Amino acid sequence: MPYKSLEECLLDLEKNQMLIRVKEEVDPELEMAAIQLRVYEAQGPALLFERVKGTNYRAACNIFGTLDRSRFIFRDTFQLVQQLISLKNDPLKALKHPLQNFKAGLAGLKALPLRNPSLKPVMQNEVAISDFPLIRHWPRDGGAFITLPQVYSESVEKPGVMNANLGMYRIQLTGNDYKLNEEIGLHYQIHRGIGVHQSLANKKGQPLKVSIFVGGPPAHTLAAVMPLPEGLSELTFAGLLGGRRFRYTYADGYCISTDADFVITGEIYADETKPEGPFGDHLGYYSLTHSFPLMKVKKVYARNNAIWPFTVVGRPPQEDTSFGALIHELTGDAVPAEIPGLKEVNAVDAAGVHPLLLAVGSERYTPYSSDKKPAELLTIANHVLGTGQLSLAKYLLIAADEKNKVSTHNIEAFFQFVLERIDLRTDLHFQTNTTIDTLDYSGTGLNKGSKLIMAAHGDVKRTLCKEPPVALRELKRFENAQLIMPGVAALQTSGFTDYQAAIKEMEMLNDQLREKLDDINQTAIIVVCDDSSFVSERFNNFLWVTFTRSNPSHDVYGIRSFTKFKHWGCEGAMVIDARIKPHHAPPLELDPNVERKINRFFDKGGSLYGLLR
Repeated sequence: MPYKSLEECLLDLEKNQMLIRVKEEVDPELEMAAIQLRVYEAQGPALLFERVKGTNYRAACNIFGTLDRSRFIFRDTFQLVQQLISLKNDPLKALKHPLQNFKAGLAGLKALPLRNPSLKPVMQNEVAISDFPLIRHWPRDGGAFITLPQVYSESVEKPGVMNANLGMYRIQLTGNDYKLNEEIGLHYQIHRGIGVHQSLANKKGQPLKVSIFVGGPPAHTLAAVMPLPEGLSELTFAGLLGGRRFRYTYADGYCISTDADFVITGEIYADETKPEGPFGDHLGYYSLTHSFPLMKVKKVYARNNAIWPFTVVGRPPQEDTSFGALIHELTGDAVPAEIPGLKEVNAVDAAGVHPLLLAVGSERYTPYSSDKKPAELLTIANHVLGTGQLSLAKYLLIAADEKNKVSTHNIEAFFQFVLERIDLRTDLHFQTNTTIDTLDYSGTGLNKGSKLIMAAHGDVKRTLCKEPPVALRELKRFENAQLIMPGVAALQTSGFTDYQAAIKEMEMLNDQLREKLDDINQTAIIVVCDDSSFVSERFNNFLWVTFTRSNPSHDVYGIRSFTKFKHWGCEGAMVIDARIKPHHAPPLELDPNVERKINRFFDKGGSLYGLLR
């Protein structure tokens, strides 16, 4: 049966032994978040905190903490939604198999939002921001945040729910210069639908009316992170996935989700911003304080017995990893279907999603040629980097694979496939002075950085080394040579000071290796870092450090590098300087005092004994 509320979902999880109630009082100041992180790491159950210090409301977390639990929540509708997405990609399927697709067509009726004539139940109680569970997640966070909001806005030119945008943009409730109960911060990044709506409102000289829904059926939460085409309302997807039409009404000109647990209404005015942040974010670092839109709060509502859902983001994987995996299972080939020649794509979660994108494409331009060089791959790559949030990718590795030998989801094998075939003299393509993810501080400013396309096609060009070459073990000022994977080695050196010094350091490395190409010709990438033992300890460490701490235009070097007619290449290994730079955001670290405090919930083996008593 479809869930009518968040509480129905939590009771169902509890009935199926997927949820534990925490009856002891818990502090929203760092403590709840620390518990969530530890339980998620143990792949533990969803949690319902029944006594939250400073509020009368309960709070729930880790609801989507495992992919299996996420599938369970949507078990009645999952396959039908997959089928409908498949039909959109290939409408002829419906004609070829009408009986098989009849049920999917009926399910599509649930997509239409339903206007509720009653203002209840969510508007039964008018409350204040200060009544909420004010959860601070990481020690340096600027205040309390909503981490699972559904931010609703409409176009002033095409009002109504069918042209609305529902997105998940973090909301700062307290701290900084915000007036408690009157102002909150709304952090949205580039390539987000709400930005289009605010631009239209600004042109007309009107404030943008915004509603923030918290809680409600879990399909509403997932809909807010679903990457739908511009102009297609997330409310329709919420109805499909939830098996129940999205209920809404209007009050004072604001759209209200009548199934939500909490609703905040307010307005955003042109050019009115306040400092927002810091916030421990999903790249594993703090996003720093910057000016973002200020929302002036009008009215705040809560249903009876409302439950506050939250999550904690940090270095991946975290609970939001399940969102990405679930979306991939639902959409399948939806993105490749939009881009001719693209077979598969994967935004790598362990690297923070946007910093690293892997793709498999076709290479059909010159099948008659014996000289296999990337051609169609470059067309596909440019199309990918011009498509929605894929355009935020910083490193794009793309390969042609006519024999279906490789998948972007087997990440280490994909790297090996590319590095065996890439020609580092011709197949590295930079885009400089362009946009990157707002949360990525490796670039030259907020949203500013560069991109690198690494394209591979053809036969194997090198056998990758399986241990660090002797030449790397005998270097001066670069030490502790470690093998990360075949063909990729790590070196550590002194800390980064500035780019002028870094250029000299990389020249020193080049001078020591330029005459030793025979020894290092099986090494495709050298990562220069602060701690090569850490980087090589786990493949995910390599992905996280290398691709979150480097800006291609500034941090990619090469042994025997050259520039010819504005094309850059190298005859030896590509070198990536992945040291921490002074302008980088600090990495997230747990508070040891808080960690000791929450030990009361766990036994010495780290199990959830304390939660079961």
